[in-house]
Amino acid sequence: MSIPSSAPVVRRTERTTLALLVGVFIIDYIDRVMIAVALPLIGAEFGLSKTTQGLVVSAFAIAYLLGQMPGGLLADRVGARPLLVISLVAWSVFTASTGFAPGLVVLLVLRAAFGFAQALFPGAAFKALAERTTQEGRSRGAGLLLASNSVGAGLGPLLVAPLVVAAGWRHTFWIVAVAGLVVGLLLWRLLPAPLPRELTEPEARVAPVKVPVSQVLRNRLVIRCAAMFACFNMLAYGMITWVPSYLVETKGLSLVAAGISAAIPQLVSAAAVLLGGWLMSRYFDRRPRWLVVPALVAAAGVLVAMLLSDSATGFTVLQTVAMFISGLASIGIVGLPLRVLPRDLVGAGMGLVNTGGQLAGVLAPLVMGWLADRFGFAAAFGFLAVSTLAAALISLTTRSTTFALGAPAPAREQVG
Repeated sequence: MSIPSSAPVVRRTERTTLALLVGVFIIDYIDRVMIAVALPLIGAEFGLSKTTQGLVVSAFAIAYLLGQMPGGLLADRVGARPLLVISLVAWSVFTASTGFAPGLVVLLVLRAAFGFAQALFPGAAFKALAERTTQEGRSRGAGLLLASNSVGAGLGPLLVAPLVVAAGWRHTFWIVAVAGLVVGLLLWRLLPAPLPRELTEPEARVAPVKVPVSQVLRNRLVIRCAAMFACFNMLAYGMITWVPSYLVETKGLSLVAAGISAAIPQLVSAAAVLLGGWLMSRYFDRRPRWLVVPALVAAAGVLVAMLLSDSATGFTVLQTVAMFISGLASIGIVGLPLRVLPRDLVGAGMGLVNTGGQLAGVLAPLVMGWLADRFGFAAAFGFLAVSTLAAALISLTTRSTTFALGAPAPAREQVG
């Protein structure tokens, strides 16, 4: 099959794959954030303290973190398609089961199981993307997947809150679970077959690569991308966790108004991730730090201005600007290993990178909560500025390389 005659097939495969994965990622994040909307009602029904309510959220985050590497390794071993569907069906079942939880212990077990089931999805999704897109379209595709995360995080409170009010928190979990099962069926029926290897890896070998997974996990580029993603993702998790509380407790907003204010930056961030994916694909694909470093430094500066703002409106505007600018850097961090790794090893590599990103989900809420208790919210949000600068520093000292097959060191250096 020649590449020119395959162009319509390639475009159709890429578009169908991206449409399905974007839809699932939006459901993923709606499922993930709706616990925060329902938590006040759950806490009241079960008589849970704020600390214990936080433990319910942490049960998911810890299991999600621990499941990243197994998910990536399984994706490389059993293939993307079956693991995508298994993950989606399993987390939908645990979502529905949450609506039957009789008390705290069962709730914690179900949230941990839900987190591990969702953790199987990202590695398989990025592997499916690598198998069904050309290298030229991969940055744009990764941008769409990351943008869908922000869309889901923004839409979740807006869609779930009315359901919780109208139907109760238990029925809301059942309704969303049914939506997940429907999307899982569509994914199974409509996901296209992988493209021929010569279309997805024009510089690569036609036969599958034979490289130990341990070589991927020891690769300096993959490890640095995992560290970058950990520092970078502190911003997203810190904002999702603490902005509503800050606006209610410090700025005097109602819970509904705080939820709307918290959703706006997430939705704007989705547009920034898409723009960043286009910029990366068009101008910075072989020199990602030229986009990543200026964007993160600028975002850190805006975060400093944000924490000094006196008004709720000023805070939200500056938060939105900071998350938009930082969103431009997303693909330069997450998309780099996706571009340089052979598709047979994408699951393991992206599993390690996403482990770093999800470490932020465990650390950011805890560190910021401790800082807010000891020193106030200004110190907590200042931590986000510092972690964003740390991501910029790692990017500044990271050179974009091509993964070397069968060798312990990168095959060649490119201008970073």
